[in-house]
Amino acid sequence: MLKAELRKDIRERKRQFTSQKLSELSLMLISKLLDNDKIKKAKTILMYYSMPDEVNTHQVVDTLVASGKKVLLPVVINGEELEIREYKDKNDLREGIAYGIMEPVGRKYEDYKNIDVAVVPGMSFDANGNRLGRGKGYYDRFLKYIPQAYKIGICFNFQKVDIVPTEKTDIKMDEVID
Repeated sequence: MLKAELRKDIRERKRQFTSQKLSELSLMLISKLLDNDKIKKAKTILMYYSMPDEVNTHQVVDTLVASGKKVLLPVVINGEELEIREYKDKNDLREGIAYGIMEPVGRKYEDYKNIDVAVVPGMSFDANGNRLGRGKGYYDRFLKYIPQAYKIGICFNFQKVDIVPTEKTDIKMDEVID
């Protein structure tokens, strides 16, 4: 299956669920994430602030900050790149220009070597850690700057497939929580 076909298929699968059901499913996945040893040991975590059809991370970023973790969130700049900024609380957020995603304001975080874990959304994942994004390549371009970070993909179970088509520029996850 081509990437575009798989994205279309996953969008169709997502439409089968109400936002309430996706929220319920998110709670179980976030619980698994918080129980993950890599998350427990991490000092600095790159997270994402979810879109409505993704595993909801809005509360977990606050939970991680409250537990003493440094939480970083991506910001889409110039339509092509991600930069990351530290998240302290909801007052740090404003609506981003690229997708209307809430993004942190403040200074760019550049101490990439200190990022222990990256939690990454995706349209689909397979058992080998291959990830299909939304098609813009934001994460694949950024993740190459943090090779030391343990990469955790997170998705709903219905987003897992046998094989995600890949290219040499695609970055694999070390683990997928579904």
